[in-house]
Amino acid sequence: MSPLTEILRDEIRRAGPISFRRFMEAALYDPVHGYYRRAHDPFGKQGDFYTAEQIQPVFGILMAARIRALYQEMGAPPDFTVVELGAGRREMAAAFSEWRYVPVDLAHGEMPERFRGVVFANEFFDALPVDAVAFRDGGYREMRVAWDDRFVWAAAPPAREEVVDYLRRYFPPPAEGALFEVNLDALAWLERIAHAMEAGFVFTIDYGYTRAESVRFPRGALMSYRRHHADEDVLCDPGAKDITAHVSFTALEEHGAHLGLQTVRFETLAQTLLAAGEPDQFAAALAASTPEEELRRRLQLKSLLFGMGETFRTLLQKAGGARAAK
Repeated sequence: MSPLTEILRDEIRRAGPISFRRFMEAALYDPVHGYYRRAHDPFGKQGDFYTAEQIQPVFGILMAARIRALYQEMGAPPDFTVVELGAGRREMAAAFSEWRYVPVDLAHGEMPERFRGVVFANEFFDALPVDAVAFRDGGYREMRVAWDDRFVWAAAPPAREEVVDYLRRYFPPPAEGALFEVNLDALAWLERIAHAMEAGFVFTIDYGYTRAESVRFPRGALMSYRRHHADEDVLCDPGAKDITAHVSFTALEEHGAHLGLQTVRFETLAQTLLAAGEPDQFAAALAASTPEEELRRRLQLKSLLFGMGETFRTLLQKAGGARAAK
């Protein structure tokens, strides 16, 4: 039994079932035993999964090209800043080096109090802790985590008011037995961004769904990953594997609009990459000093366009619009 399993088991024995949000937060971000806090590398061939940021240098070159276009659109301000949320191993630092670069993670790094530029959030929102909710007997009920020789789901009292409000705002009317994830932390991060950003863009890359598309996930979208294998049992071995939940792009768009963040583009990652590479026909991304390196870059581009490119979406929001009336 892992140390984190013991910690959470004992917590449940003392006080009863815990919220899934508490479980996911501990599994990913416990200071000692959390998945993203342990002394291991979860990325790449020897890890548990790939992200687009591991496909370097092609991904970095194309993202820098897209942000450079936004920089020019803003009039090339001298204080232009790129804030990367979920910066991880700082793999984008070189690509964004022509501007002031501020890496931010949940454990360290702070967003500037006021700035102009771009917030770059690549697979950030999907890793924030979420509430798990079921619609049963005509009402939303929080799903908690109990212990019965292993971690198991347990029905709990009615969901909190702010959770119910999120579901009513951003999801269609529910069917009996449907499961949902509620990402209140994502909305809180948007609020922090809107408060700090004087002018600029929020550039989000993630996997998720819109309000209409959410009906394709009647059992919710929680998933765990270990050694490049997906597993729906998110309660097993906390701290030993990644846990994610699909992002509600409807929530990001509509709450963003309330905060004055206007949607500019919502598209697949492939469309964003094609637009970034179009001006020079991908010459900068594919330029290499050896044939072997050029081949490697071409394979990276193929993986981005035809693999992740169709799975991931990009949402570009512009700051500076009027806030919606409350």
